[in-house]
Amino acid sequence: MKKSLNAWTVDEKTGMRETFALVKAAGFDGIELNVDSLESASKHKLTLETTRAELDEIKKYSEEYGLPVVSISSSIWRGMAENHDYCERLMTKQLECAAALGAKGILTVPGGMNENVTLKKAYESSLEFVTKMVPVIEASGVYCGLENVWNTFFTSPYEMAYFIDATGSERVCAYYDVGNVVAFSTTEHWIEVLGSRIQMVHVKDFKRTNGGINSGGAFVDFFEGSVNWQKAVKELKKAGFDGYLTAEVFKGGLPMSFEDYYAKTSRSLDQILEFEH
Repeated sequence: MKKSLNAWTVDEKTGMRETFALVKAAGFDGIELNVDSLESASKHKLTLETTRAELDEIKKYSEEYGLPVVSISSSIWRGMAENHDYCERLMTKQLECAAALGAKGILTVPGGMNENVTLKKAYESSLEFVTKMVPVIEASGVYCGLENVWNTFFTSPYEMAYFIDATGSERVCAYYDVGNVVAFSTTEHWIEVLGSRIQMVHVKDFKRTNGGINSGGAFVDFFEGSVNWQKAVKELKKAGFDGYLTAEVFKGGLPMSFEDYYAKTSRSLDQILEFEH
């Protein structure tokens, strides 16, 4: 396995080229870029308006610094159940960016329950949308990763596995977030169930209140939370995963420079990767 960093971790004032330089200097093997809104203050964002010429320029930075773009995430996913036209536009742009930059896949978020949309409707509508997009996904040669996020859509690994299998495409997979299930479940159990469906991985740590499941808690620095990294890495290895562990973390108010935080995160992932052996 290798280590990468989501570009949201990088200071939003940092331009695209400098982002590649700093993430490489911190010791990472890859970087995940994000499609954000036009209003986002980030100077290293992709948007729905990003051109092929701009992608070609980013590809040059990737090659110059020897830092592959491993995946394309996004902060602007809306409820998939009610916004098929918008979601199609966003997914198509993510696939375009991923293919142009040589990334393995993209991150998507199914669901979208609200006062007017039940879980049943959200499930049926999200599955309809992703299945409709399968020909576009497969034509891109890129994986479409469904992430387990805090929207109460996937609350069991069996639900997530069933949804992925129901699309009928090997290009639809799990973008598994190790930390996002820790508040209410055990992450290595999810990995065991999802198995080879996992093609991309986000890593972060979460500390349960008083150590108890379903008792609340907060996201914390690596090794300060409740994730059993040794077991998580062991299960990922058993599942055949040999890709990038992408840190999706934030400096927040920590009293250190961004550069020191990138280096600190890189060292933490080195410690996690040691559990491979």
